[in-house]
Amino acid sequence: MKAKTLGLVHTSATLVPVFQKLCSEYLPNVNVFNIVDDSLIKDVISRNELTKLTSRRVVDHVASAEAAGADFILVTCSSIGAAIEAAAGLTGVPVLRVDQPMADLAVQTGKKIGVIATLPTTLGPTSDLVKRRAAIAGKEIELTSKLCEGAFEALMGGNPGKHDEMVAKALLELSAVVDVIVLAQASMSRVVDTLPDTGKRIPILASPALAIQHIANLIQ
Repeated sequence: MKAKTLGLVHTSATLVPVFQKLCSEYLPNVNVFNIVDDSLIKDVISRNELTKLTSRRVVDHVASAEAAGADFILVTCSSIGAAIEAAAGLTGVPVLRVDQPMADLAVQTGKKIGVIATLPTTLGPTSDLVKRRAAIAGKEIELTSKLCEGAFEALMGGNPGKHDEMVAKALLELSAVVDVIVLAQASMSRVVDTLPDTGKRIPILASPALAIQHIANLIQ
């Protein structure tokens, strides 16, 4: 039986080793390849929106992944979610946005859902996705969105300590008022392990592992 192939489309090269490790753990018999284009997320950030041109380029990358032989395609950036969904309708193999399994689990876990991000361009799409997945599931939710202003700039400016401190503070504040927290960006997940026990009393969900586990279930 021919081994399945997973195509990963990234907007940052830093995500490649993260997903390679997860694929080795959960998809040991699946062939994996990566397409990386960091100009996509740079364009979204600089314009503060996902433009039609950038969306078209996302669709082109997904088409390239299909042409390269992917049986499944995972796009690992939450900020370009709308373009991923558009690409899915034009592709002959399953296309998954990285935050969908996370959104579904959040909806199943609690009514009061918190979404946290360091970029407004990610906060909006992920919050919208959670609302839509809740509607599909027929569940009423109360959504609280929180933007860690300045944290992303600190990280990009070479001050990861300040970034982590700001995210940790926001997570602690949010955990006091919601049932479950969704991390709109995987880069924040490392902060969870540094939280005191009071900040870990509710589930805090990150997208990479949940997405790969979801694909593993589809392939099996």
